[in-house]
Amino acid sequence: MAKRARVRAPELTGSGGWLNTGGVELSLAALRGRVVILDFWTFCCINCLHVLDELRELEEKHRDTVVVVGVHSPKFVHEAEHAAVVDAVERYGVHHPVLDDPELTTWKQYAVRAWPTLVVVDPEGYVVAQHAGEGHVHAIERLVAELEAEHAAKGTLRRGDGPYVAPEPVATHLRFPGKALRLPSGNLLVSDTTRHRLVELEPDGETVVRRIGSGERGFADGTEPRFNEPQGLALLPPDAGAPAGSVAVADTVNHAIRAVDLGTGSVTTLAGTGRQWWQGAPASGRAREVDLSSPWDVAWFDGRLWIAMAGVHQLWTYDPATGTVEAAAGTTNEGLVDGAAAEAWFAQPSGLAATADRLWIADAETSALRWLERDGGQSGGPDGGPGGGPPRVHTAVGTGLFDFGHRDGPAGEALLQHPLGVTALPDGSVAVSDTYNHALRRYDPATGAVTTLATDLREPSDAVVDGDEIVVVESARHRLTRLRLPEEAVQVTPVAHRTRRATTDVAPGTLSLDVVFHAPPGQKLDTRYGPATRLLVSATPPSLLTAGEGPGTDLSREVALSADGPGEGVLHVSAMAASCDDDPSVEYPACHVHQQDWGVPIRVTESGTGRLALILAGLDEGEEKEEPGA
Repeated sequence: MAKRARVRAPELTGSGGWLNTGGVELSLAALRGRVVILDFWTFCCINCLHVLDELRELEEKHRDTVVVVGVHSPKFVHEAEHAAVVDAVERYGVHHPVLDDPELTTWKQYAVRAWPTLVVVDPEGYVVAQHAGEGHVHAIERLVAELEAEHAAKGTLRRGDGPYVAPEPVATHLRFPGKALRLPSGNLLVSDTTRHRLVELEPDGETVVRRIGSGERGFADGTEPRFNEPQGLALLPPDAGAPAGSVAVADTVNHAIRAVDLGTGSVTTLAGTGRQWWQGAPASGRAREVDLSSPWDVAWFDGRLWIAMAGVHQLWTYDPATGTVEAAAGTTNEGLVDGAAAEAWFAQPSGLAATADRLWIADAETSALRWLERDGGQSGGPDGGPGGGPPRVHTAVGTGLFDFGHRDGPAGEALLQHPLGVTALPDGSVAVSDTYNHALRRYDPATGAVTTLATDLREPSDAVVDGDEIVVVESARHRLTRLRLPEEAVQVTPVAHRTRRATTDVAPGTLSLDVVFHAPPGQKLDTRYGPATRLLVSATPPSLLTAGEGPGTDLSREVALSADGPGEGVLHVSAMAASCDDDPSVEYPACHVHQQDWGVPIRVTESGTGRLALILAGLDEGEEKEEPGA
């Protein structure tokens, strides 16, 4: 076996303490003899949630030798609250120990730059691999098998039960509900997300009429259906290809759109295969044959069902007349860019609300309220206006991935914090479920002003209008809360934040950018149909760079920093690599896509580095060290 590069793993430290261990404080010494997989995650991040699901099978298969440890490393201020981490661990079914690291202490010790990042520590306490982004679990499983064999032979592998201790279950009608819908009967249909089902409630929002779904994670149609963390709901018109009175459901972790016949409770699948969409897969076609990626909300608009495809930062549509789906807005690049729908950038769109001429969008990771105008509209102010041509995307509130807070006033100055829901109000304004601010906000297109309607709502994720009242989904309080639409705004103290990421000092002039990717053992880069790698570079502000931005196929590139530019900003890097099994005897080898986006704050200074290395998979050979005798 080839000698494997190793570096001693730093200790696991976090002021928030440990979850899912029954109160036991874990250490690397206590985990010695096991293969440890550190999952650096934060609960706002859709890619992190994808990795949680990727890890489930590996955890089960190697449960006597592998310990997965989640290191929760917050992006938003709300995510640094310990109670919020406790909620997230239950909400997303995390069944392994979690270290709450609100100050990013362990994140910094392991030199992590992106969510999610997986680090593999061998049974002797050495880091042997690091992977950023999604799609790496197949490679990690091969490495785990090698480590099991190697350390069993050396006598350094310890088998047995892991340190995970399940928390006590709590009895409630709902558990972390996601979205709600007012039915024609006046009842309320709620996605009971953590319990993988839908619940119909009487208008009081408390009395249960029926439950749809087994309550177990799964993917099954019929009268005994199964869902997997369902979210968004939308009434379908009679000509939408489903029985009259049906409701479309964004079945998020099944990567599917389902339809519920309210008359019978029977469920069918409208779109999706149950598999997650990856770069290079078809983005249009027959609805049941095209993969989707974490659909989070749905809304009927302009004769089609629009889908907030949070997993790939796009909006898709389902057309019942043709039985097809297609990507309708967004490039899959994560960020905030307005303009023609096909060229716009989104960041985890999670809430939709339709009016006659606009589709409102809660764009969670940019803490933004945006809208898509059906027939183009004006490219100017908050009102848009009549126009022609293809749909265009506009931003009402929000500036990008790194600025957030709670501030009312003119829309250009207002701040939100990771909103998950948006609701059209009868007066033409919209309500925003400002999730991480625990508030319901209002944006008025007529005045361009943002106000606060209500506070002290625990992680509101959606709201529905019912007469002169609004019913709010208080996800972290496991309930619906009915409020009168207030005539006056609530006064709040303005707060502004920026995402906490360490700044990298870089030298002026030319910066060598290297994305480190080593194909997993037994695999090679897949060049059968062209280049196997892709790199996209941009900057905020754009004047930070004078050369080197844009797409390319080489994972290494030189970028030129502006001598007269702002001196600091964010370097945005998106990388993808495709690898396949390297076995000439197999006609159709298994292939895998590895991808990740980074936003790296940089500051230009004479003492800075001339090279920036970002690890996609493997270890940076320029930085590898092995302690003597290892």
